[in-house]
Amino acid sequence: MALILVTANRNYSSWSLRPWVLMKALGIAFEDRIEPFTANDNYSAFRSFSPTGQVPVLIDGDRTIWDSLGIALYLADRFDGVWPADEVARAWAMCAAAEMHGGFGAVRSDCTMNVGVRVSPKPASPALARQITRLGELWAEGLDRFGGPWLAGPAFTAVDAFYAPIAFRARTYGLDVGAAGQAWVTRTLDHPAMRQWEAEALAENWREVDHEAELAATGTIIADYRTS
Repeated sequence: MALILVTANRNYSSWSLRPWVLMKALGIAFEDRIEPFTANDNYSAFRSFSPTGQVPVLIDGDRTIWDSLGIALYLADRFDGVWPADEVARAWAMCAAAEMHGGFGAVRSDCTMNVGVRVSPKPASPALARQITRLGELWAEGLDRFGGPWLAGPAFTAVDAFYAPIAFRARTYGLDVGAAGQAWVTRTLDHPAMRQWEAEALAENWREVDHEAELAATGTIIADYRTS
């Protein structure tokens, strides 16, 4: 029985992107099911397939695996390549992915994900500035320690997938993540799976009011490449 990955709108759903791009990059076959954000509160509708009323969700037969980190851990028990093979790189990648999963709140709130637009942002708050600095520092560390071109070595792994939404945000808002960080952003945006996600995001013609309001609050929209 095929795995089913349930995600939401490509433009908005950073959490959905993580397992989606990981599975695409590793060649893990799955049925791609989109449940778009269509209301201010999607909880009731999403509860029909998700115990938390949120996405992403991986369905494997009679098993439901929720949360992007839970899905990555589940996949790692069944497929090679989710984490780096090298023990030191693997430990670093797990810590970095956990830091992304549980942190960077200012980046999430002040730089909401919207793949198809470009924004001239408002001046960064002290919290946002610190977190952008930390992103550049963390990425440079991984690239230097493990030789690149990906964050934990020669292969795209879960740690790259967990920071993939930040690559879109870095482009949308022009975030300064340093030279090494920008090189990783450029490489990540050029990954075939990321290009596919972006193409699907630009083709979406629905809009969700709350996400659009969050975007408007981040600064001035200077370009919008999404389908009208």
